[in-house]
Amino acid sequence: MESTLTKHERNLAAIVHASSLSKFFIPFGNFIIPLVLWSANKKDSALVDYSGKQVLNFQISLLLYSIVLGMISIPLFIGFFPDFLNGGLFGFDHLNDYNNLHIDFNETFRFSSWLFPLGVAGLAHGALFVVNVVYTILAVIKTNEGQEFSYPITIKFIK
Repeated sequence: MESTLTKHERNLAAIVHASSLSKFFIPFGNFIIPLVLWSANKKDSALVDYSGKQVLNFQISLLLYSIVLGMISIPLFIGFFPDFLNGGLFGFDHLNDYNNLHIDFNETFRFSSWLFPLGVAGLAHGALFVVNVVYTILAVIKTNEGQEFSYPITIKFIK
C-alpha cells in the first residue's frame, strides 16, 4: 500500500491524526477539526477515510471513558462525604445542632478517606491523557509512513 500512496495523501492522513491534539487549544477541537478534514477528503483517499474514522472513534471512546470515570467517582466521593461534613475542619460540625437534628456519623474526619476516590479517578484520567497523546503521536508517525494505524481501546462507532 505504501507505493501507491502519494506524499499528499500520507501527509493529509497524518494531519487528520495530529488534529486531534487541537483540543488543547480549541474546545472540542479533537472532534471538530478531524471531522471537517475527514469529511472533506474521505472520497479522495482510502487512507484518509480510514484515518478519519479511527481518530473519531478513538476520541469518542476516550470521551465515553472519561464520562464513565466521572460517574463512578461521584458516588464514591459522596459515600465518603459524611466524614467531611462531620469534622470541624470546615465549620460544618454545628449542623448537627440545627433544629435539634442530631446526626452523628461516629467517625473522625480522615483526609485520605474522601480524597481516595478523587485520587483514583485523577490517576485514571491521567492515564487516559497519556494514552491519548502517545497513541496520537504513534498514529501520526505510522500514517506518515503510509501504514494504517488502529488505536487500542477503541469502540467502533463509525464503520
